[in-house]
Amino acid sequence: MKALLLQEYKKLIVADLPEPECGAEDLKVQVKACGICGSDVHGFDGSSGRRIPPLVMGHEAAGIVTAIGPQVTQFAVGDRVTFDSTVSCGKCHYCKAGSINLCENRQVLGVSCNEFRRQGAFAQYVTVPQRIAYKIPDNLPFEHAAMIEAVSIAVHATNRTPKHLGGSVVVVGAGMIGLLCIQTLKYAGFSKVIAVDLEDEKLELAKTLGATHSLNARNNDVVAKVMELTNGRGADASMEVVGAKPTVNTCFQVVRRGGSVTLVGNLAPTVELPLQTVVTRELSVYGSCASNGEIPQCIELLSSGAIQVQPLITATARLDETANWFDRLYAGEKGAMKVIVQPNG
Repeated sequence: MKALLLQEYKKLIVADLPEPECGAEDLKVQVKACGICGSDVHGFDGSSGRRIPPLVMGHEAAGIVTAIGPQVTQFAVGDRVTFDSTVSCGKCHYCKAGSINLCENRQVLGVSCNEFRRQGAFAQYVTVPQRIAYKIPDNLPFEHAAMIEAVSIAVHATNRTPKHLGGSVVVVGAGMIGLLCIQTLKYAGFSKVIAVDLEDEKLELAKTLGATHSLNARNNDVVAKVMELTNGRGADASMEVVGAKPTVNTCFQVVRRGGSVTLVGNLAPTVELPLQTVVTRELSVYGSCASNGEIPQCIELLSSGAIQVQPLITATARLDETANWFDRLYAGEKGAMKVIVQPNG
């Protein structure tokens, strides 16, 4: 089969690799669409430490089942499916407790690190355990279904955030995940959704997708503006979708006493926590890791049109065009959001 191989850091080639074989509980999926994730771009140069060559990356995917293992009972050849990026073991304490995103033995598709190597979906075929796969309806295009993994991150973060029907929330970072979070938070009942970013183009898209207000941090005092928009108290909640010290700090400054901060971004391994602010204003802090079984919810949100992903898709690309797109995304091409790879044309 043809696959996009990270041969060495910053070098991607289309290679001929053996087709993967089904294990007893596996599905073999012909990949129809696979999104380039920001973590793939960071792994492209080795900076994340979790994409060790040679490796086939890619974990945001959808396709058609072409073969099943002998113990597969929930799927059949021909089913249209998507799947979680996290391969949970199903046996550890956290899996049995229903927290599959915290699995002690978890692997991630398209990731290679010191603990494991798992080939991904920038290939014509991939195998996944049936326990992480989900059927998708006929009305959901594969290109949209490939976005479900990203949507699930936003849904999980929103599920982690205390809800305030008619309340206010500040989303710091209007990249792709931030734009999805804006939609899910709006859907969850926040009537005032304030988007914060450094790029006007992203902020305009944020307003199109449901943000009621947008603030460019380059030319606005974000804290003062949020206070102005919330009667001087601060927002009920904030969500950080970057993972850097300045944006994390902003999230703690813009919430009211007794408010909550949900941390989604993890670009920096460590940031300073304003301890006195958290303690004296009695703030609740929530970490949000991947997703935890929300994919069926995401399928329904996309197929019903409640969440829009088409505005976030910059381009679709053949396998032989993908290396060029990695170069462009790595260089920070302005306006580029999500590129969907179509390994089978």
